[in-house]
Amino acid sequence: MKKILLIEDNRDIRENTAEILELAQYTVFTAENGKEGVQTALKELPDLIICDIMMPVLDGYGVLHLLSKNEITAGIPFIFLTAKADRGDVRKGMSLGADDYLTKPFNDQELLSAIETRLNKNELLRKQFSQSMEGVNHFLNEAKGFDSLKQLSESRELRLFRKKEVIFHEGTYPRGIYFIEKGKVKIYQKNDQGKELISTLHKAGDFFGFLSLLKDEPYIHSAGALEDTELYMIPRDDFFALIYRNAEVARKFIELLSNNLLENEQQLMNLAYNSVRKRVAEALVKLSDTYKHENDQQFSMPVSREDLSNLVGTAKETVIRTLSDFKEEKYIEISGSTITILDYNKLVGMKN
Repeated sequence: MKKILLIEDNRDIRENTAEILELAQYTVFTAENGKEGVQTALKELPDLIICDIMMPVLDGYGVLHLLSKNEITAGIPFIFLTAKADRGDVRKGMSLGADDYLTKPFNDQELLSAIETRLNKNELLRKQFSQSMEGVNHFLNEAKGFDSLKQLSESRELRLFRKKEVIFHEGTYPRGIYFIEKGKVKIYQKNDQGKELISTLHKAGDFFGFLSLLKDEPYIHSAGALEDTELYMIPRDDFFALIYRNAEVARKFIELLSNNLLENEQQLMNLAYNSVRKRVAEALVKLSDTYKHENDQQFSMPVSREDLSNLVGTAKETVIRTLSDFKEEKYIEISGSTITILDYNKLVGMKN
């Protein structure tokens, strides 16, 4: 059963409201003042809190403020109870993060309806955003049941991009973000002479193309398929509905942005200061870390020397010579375009 914490200093209201909630099959905890309520909330971690505003020791605003600052209680739905119908109280409560506001006296139906609505919405927003298109579709489909979210598009189709085909070009305007169902993708830029520099590699299960969408500007990179690749494009409205309404989704994309920025910064440092030998070793390690399957004993992948040189940031001929040195030193094995890493630890040690 769902747990509800009721914080109310008026004994009659507290007992009557608790009885109604228990009859509705909720587990109820009660507190007669704000200080006791905060302690009970931290101990019991209820699914929802109903709290009076005007109370001794600690008022309702103080309760909400303290609980919102604590990571384990910040996401609990919070409903204010008050005898006041003043608009200033409503604005202040909502600005602090309250989810709803009931003015006393209220009837049973108003109370239970408000609780059910908040519990249902919180259940949706708490659901883990799984890194799969099935998870995305599940969230979007459920989100459509709530009036507070936009009517979401159902135009998501699986798209096939052949090896070397461009997914989007630098300078074009983003219409959504991409999710890789199958395949491998490179993110790259070209200089004035048309030379590519690959900045990021993506694999199945990755999202990409969201930085420019968040900044509302044209792409600063291009994206291309390293092999035959299947993608979903999630329209911009769907994407913004996710990040605006789901704190966990927003956090995940902020984390992805941070990781991408750190990775790009490290690459620029390596281009400036590392030898070609170190950079080739780093590129091979990066390919292995990105695309190696957990059960594989060794990493092996067909990769064009042109793509590898674009990842390293040097001439193709230089990369070929370095690969030959690594082969002689038994770090890798080469068969046609396929490179197999024989000594991953030596390559890691070389790049550090």
